[in-house]
Amino acid sequence: MAEKKRVMLVVSYDGTAYNGWAFQKSTHNTIEEMLARAVHGLTGEDVEIIGASRTDAGVHAYGNIAVFDTCSTIPGDRFSYALNHILPEDICVVESREVYKDFHPRHCDTLKTYEYRVLNTKMPVPTRRFYTYHFSMPLDIEKMNEAAKLLEGEHDFTSFCNVESQALSHVRTIKEVSVKCHGDEVIISVTGNGFLYNMVRIIAGTLLQIGRGKGEPSDITAMLEKKDRSAAGPTAPAQGLFLIKYEFLDGIPDPSDT
Repeated sequence: MAEKKRVMLVVSYDGTAYNGWAFQKSTHNTIEEMLARAVHGLTGEDVEIIGASRTDAGVHAYGNIAVFDTCSTIPGDRFSYALNHILPEDICVVESREVYKDFHPRHCDTLKTYEYRVLNTKMPVPTRRFYTYHFSMPLDIEKMNEAAKLLEGEHDFTSFCNVESQALSHVRTIKEVSVKCHGDEVIISVTGNGFLYNMVRIIAGTLLQIGRGKGEPSDITAMLEKKDRSAAGPTAPAQGLFLIKYEFLDGIPDPSDT
């Protein structure tokens, strides 16, 4: 039997039809489950898929990260091609590679970038309903950006976290938050070293409330200080959220370099 190795996947998916990323005994039809099935179909092995970000039901990704261990002789960089012949068309492995056996995507210094996309039109556009949140009210982008800047830096984001979060600490560092218009879409982009349960969606919901005139940018400071979920705005719907990319600050060492 070949020696076991660890393979990293960069996974893109349309989350519309899935119950989020993480497989649970009570939750089926997840991205993690589909990947495990595909690896089993390819290698005959029952593997554990370890994901970097456990995105919610309906959330999309261009570059989520996952690893699994295998004794397959398939080269790490060929798994992407092989798995894509098995996976459903709404999931794609855009890159694969062998990594060190102890490499864990959740135990690295990373920057993660999310985008929340808002369709800011008078009427909904049915063909875009799964990939944007329709918001018909006029938005003050300047005020939204002013509020967004107050979220940057290291803060306790308890007010911007689902009350069911089991995180031991709610302190996170946000490197950048921006709000831009791209045609009829308003795109809220958030980059940070980690995110709490529903955090980006709550940030989006809060900025939209300020953009429509319900509150001032300076209210963000008070929301952070209160450390109370009820202090911030609503949780925006899942379909507007995209995990864009992961940046590994120390790089990803290649075992072949040793």
